[in-house]
Amino acid sequence: MHTDICVIGNGTIGKAAALGLAQAGYRVALLCPPQPNKPANATPASWDLRVYALNAVARDLLMAIKVWDALDASRIAAVDGMVVSGEGAQAGKIAFDAYGAHVAALAWIVEHRNLDQALDAALRFTPNVTLVTDVAAALRVDAHFAHVELASGAQMTAALVIGADGAHSWVRNQCQIGIDYRPYEQRAVLSNFDCSADHQGVAHQWFTDNDGIIALLPLPGRRVSLVWSAPDALASTLQDESLAALAQRLTALPGQPFGQLQPMTPECVQSVPLALIRAHQLVAPRVALMGDAAHVVHPVAGHGMNLGFGDVAALMTLLAEPDAQRDCGNARTLASYARSRKEDILMMQLATDGLQRLFSSQFAPVRLVRNLGLNLLDKLPVIKRRLMSHAAGVRR
Repeated sequence: MHTDICVIGNGTIGKAAALGLAQAGYRVALLCPPQPNKPANATPASWDLRVYALNAVARDLLMAIKVWDALDASRIAAVDGMVVSGEGAQAGKIAFDAYGAHVAALAWIVEHRNLDQALDAALRFTPNVTLVTDVAAALRVDAHFAHVELASGAQMTAALVIGADGAHSWVRNQCQIGIDYRPYEQRAVLSNFDCSADHQGVAHQWFTDNDGIIALLPLPGRRVSLVWSAPDALASTLQDESLAALAQRLTALPGQPFGQLQPMTPECVQSVPLALIRAHQLVAPRVALMGDAAHVVHPVAGHGMNLGFGDVAALMTLLAEPDAQRDCGNARTLASYARSRKEDILMMQLATDGLQRLFSSQFAPVRLVRNLGLNLLDKLPVIKRRLMSHAAGVRR
């Protein structure tokens, strides 16, 4: 089988890349490993535990590839404001709002399942995409093509291979691209709750002294989604205790504006290990990495998925140029892709890692300075506006 682009990794970023590049006229093969059959009596949770805070970059891309309007709008919540608080008697606080940033919303909270189903539906009706139910087993590159051997024994050649196969990327390993890896010794504990008070579209985040970072994100109606970046020992406790006990912990948070929290039914909780991963390079001959295969950041700012959509948007822009249309895997285009993503990725890695380190410090003077810093920043509207615009994905 010969194709222009072979996408390895059929997660959200891989599907978006395959869809966008096929719509741009490229012949795309998307490798889809065989999926285990779900039990016939399996009942999905009413609200997905995995949610994304998508910014304007992500929304614009999804609109461009005709996916945004296919989402179930009744299950999307706009984030109109955000309040970040410290902990203790001298806790700092800073508030952001969409009006102050001159944007329609700071972000949109979208469930993984809602987004995934819309991408799957679009892929089924896109003529230039071939869905290949197989697994890549070997990758070899020559001057003109990348050659992918599949587990079935079939062979595939492509001008470009996109590695969008996650944090433990097979493609990255095949290209012998090294990584910097640092575990945070934290896990993100995820769950959803009903609340007795209206959240008014405002997300709240607490930087605690000892218990990690707690974020409650608005869902449609009187519902919130929890992302608690907790130290490993606490994460185990949170996951083992009843959701009613977890709801009481959240209800008791200082300044918590959502009223009494109750577990949503069916009751579900899960946790995800957190780490920083930096790929030493984004490209290799005939290969481009994107999404978690290229970078994994702490969820403190909620921008991991937005970075991945930024990768897709950048590559789509470059592959629209005449030089790329003659050979979409040429070295010049791949070098341009790596350069175009370097600043955004580095800034997000530094910001999220720096915040995690700062608010994990047990040194009393550091705690005092960070609280003072939050209060000071809240009184500097020009800097606040720049931060809000950058987080919302708006460049001015």
